[in-house]
This record gives sequence, structure tokens and C-alpha cells, in this order.
Amino acid sequence: MQYTLRNVPPEIDAALRRRARREGRSLNEMAIQALREATGMEGEVAEPRRRDLSDVVGSWIAEPAVDEALDEPRRVDPDLWSGDAARRGARRRR
Repeated sequence: MQYTLRNVPPEIDAALRRRARREGRSLNEMAIQALREATGMEGEVAEPRRRDLSDVVGSWIAEPAVDEALDEPRRVDPDLWSGDAARRGARRRR
């Protein structure tokens, strides 16, 4: 499940960031921990969600048309990476 929180008061943001830094955890982990504590669930440990991929292992079927379509975007045009083209692109971005 994902949440997007808006209008988090600066003092809460600062406190969460301090606590995350002090405990060597990410801000996301710290926010989840704070929510867990606030809802009285601090003793519960959530099981990590896992996906068994055994049903797809070995199921790739070689298809030349698909391989060709995947190879096309990987091709590099050397002219696009030459010094002149790179400088022209840099001038255009200014």
C-alpha cells in the first residue's frame, strides 16, 4: 500500500528526519514506524511480501521479431555522440 502525505508540518518532518538519521533508517521506514506506534501496532512485525516467480522461470520463448524490436532502441548512432553533435546539443539547451 502506498500513501502520499501532504502538508506535513515542518516540526514533524524535522523530528522524523532526525530520528531516521539517528537510527540509521530511511525516512520511509521511520514514517511507517511512527504510524505503527501511533496505531498501537509497534510490537507487531509485518511479514515482507514475496512473489514466487517459479511459474515464469524458463517460460521465455525466443521470438526473432521481439529480439529485433528490443535491439533497435539499444543501437547507438556514433554521429550523435561525436564532439560536434554534443556541442551543438549543449548550445541548444542554454
